[in-house]
Amino acid sequence: MPADFPATEPPALVCLGLSAFDMTWVVEKLAPGGKARAHSHHEGGGGMAATAAVAAARLGARTQFWGRAGDDMAGRAMRDELASQGVDVTHFRLFGQARSSVSGIVVDAQGERTIVNFRGEGLPDDPSWLPLGGVPACDAVLADPRWPEGAAALFTQARAHGVPTVLDGDVADSWIFDVLLPLTDFAVFSEPGLAGYAHSPDPAGTARGAPDGDAAIAAALAHARGRGCRVAAVTLGDRGVAWDAGAGMRRLPAFSVRAVDTTGAGDVFHGALAFALGLRWSIEDAFRFSAAVAACKCLHPGGRAGTPDLATAWAFLHRSKE
Repeated sequence: MPADFPATEPPALVCLGLSAFDMTWVVEKLAPGGKARAHSHHEGGGGMAATAAVAAARLGARTQFWGRAGDDMAGRAMRDELASQGVDVTHFRLFGQARSSVSGIVVDAQGERTIVNFRGEGLPDDPSWLPLGGVPACDAVLADPRWPEGAAALFTQARAHGVPTVLDGDVADSWIFDVLLPLTDFAVFSEPGLAGYAHSPDPAGTARGAPDGDAAIAAALAHARGRGCRVAAVTLGDRGVAWDAGAGMRRLPAFSVRAVDTTGAGDVFHGALAFALGLRWSIEDAFRFSAAVAACKCLHPGGRAGTPDLATAWAFLHRSKE
């Protein structure tokens, strides 16, 4: 760890949820209804909780990934890649007759991306095989909403033992958030995820555009927090991060960088947040650090390739204060 870093013992974390195999094309401009020539293409592991696990491991956390995939080419490739990144994949289970989650991603010249995801098929919901007895030894746990049964089991055990819980609030059915938010300490939404949960009356919780303006964001965060989480937050891209911990909305600006690729930035933010909360940092310090780690990632193509180590992120954070 950096000499001036305020900790010596790395946190122990569990990240549970989606691992997807990403196929990414980089184009000059998206061409709806037409054709576009890609000037770059790469493949590799992705998914919200899995990428968060990689980010936390790269920062130095002792990180486990708990998840499901098919026992197919994509599943085996994802498991091997996570292991190569220092993530413990003992409880990343590959199921025969199931199909892994796969994503197609198109990134334009400004670094913005469009994702099409197949969530997998035949993956069992039952979380009874998870090693929940090890949760009390964790410093923090994280889950995304793609396996709600697993997330609920993990968060219930964590809550029973005072282990902080972090929920990646991506777009999901409203009932999933209704189940998970009462078990959540930090619910960190994407803009579409928060908009869908706070504003959509339909049971699918379909996103209908992100909240616009401070008043709307504050109302949406208050709505989410009112469902039981201790802190409700939303990542706002180049507009920073906003959160409500019970005393009204607070905000931090984004770090100014020339983004090459924003793919995975939110996932990296969540992984860094779990790392910081595992070290028992304050809310503001944890969010500022997480934003710095995510900004570093955006300087490089790929959902994981640019994820910084602790020394790089810490140096970036200090340079930004000067």
